[in-house]
Amino acid sequence: MTTLPQSDIAIRVLRAGPLALLQDRGRFGVRHLGVTQGGPADLYSWAWANRLAGNPWGSASLEITFGGLQLVAERDLDIAIAGADLGATLEGHTVPLWQRVRWAEGQKLTFGTPVSGLRAYLSVHGGFAAPPAMGSVACVAREQLGGFDGYGRKLADDDRLSTFRPGITAAPGITQAPPHARPDFREPPQLDLLPGAQIAEFTGRSLFDAFNTWWRVDDRADRMGVRLTGPKLQCRIRSLISEGINLGGVQVPPDGQPIVLLNDRQTIGGYPRLGALSPLAASRLAQCLPGQEVRLVARSSEAVLREYRAFLAGFKG
Repeated sequence: MTTLPQSDIAIRVLRAGPLALLQDRGRFGVRHLGVTQGGPADLYSWAWANRLAGNPWGSASLEITFGGLQLVAERDLDIAIAGADLGATLEGHTVPLWQRVRWAEGQKLTFGTPVSGLRAYLSVHGGFAAPPAMGSVACVAREQLGGFDGYGRKLADDDRLSTFRPGITAAPGITQAPPHARPDFREPPQLDLLPGAQIAEFTGRSLFDAFNTWWRVDDRADRMGVRLTGPKLQCRIRSLISEGINLGGVQVPPDGQPIVLLNDRQTIGGYPRLGALSPLAASRLAQCLPGQEVRLVARSSEAVLREYRAFLAGFKG
């Protein structure tokens, strides 16, 4: 029998805000059952938040979208916040991002509205504790899986959150991300795309437009996918047998406007695809506010894989 670390209630939710979800690395090996992966929409920021809090890879963190969340600590905690700047304050004082911070018992931690970026990640030393569902605590509301209750529920007012308590103080290690590791979410990103699937079936004009246009992020965007608006892309394929969809898959429906599929995507789809964003590009897109511009950049699988392996080695090595 596996002995789990001791956990106890550490945080109370005073105001839940529009969307706050528990996310670990995600749920894998279950897509053949029609169950999607979940996990952090911005893997990069989630990984940094955990590392700065002194947690191992895969620990559960709180993904906060748009802000509006207010929490109170019920014991002293070591935390880190990475990702979007949602105007976080501790007892009215600005919380430094991308570094470890002490959150004292009784203090209120408040997230305002987006200053830059869309999603912030709050990690607590030891990690949040919750019952796993199909091997993960990743919250996917549509499938009613994961989260703090195991049933895919987003945070609500007066919820009490438990954390593992491995020690009194945070583990030694890096406590502040270097400046070069902190993305500027105000800058229009160029997103690495691996051409593939049905890309050869798109017209020459469409391929030119796909990679030479600044696309605009539509307001129809969530954890399932992000719609991009711009020139109409045309594909010669009229019908397609549904096939498996990977993270970052760029589908093009009949209206010609690409949809980039993210963590809570469906497991199969029947629209032609330009290819797929790299995992880190999908993370960057997940931080884009509606109206922000992005550009697709074709990259080789070898180059993208090399960069992704280097990223993982920095956190898992």
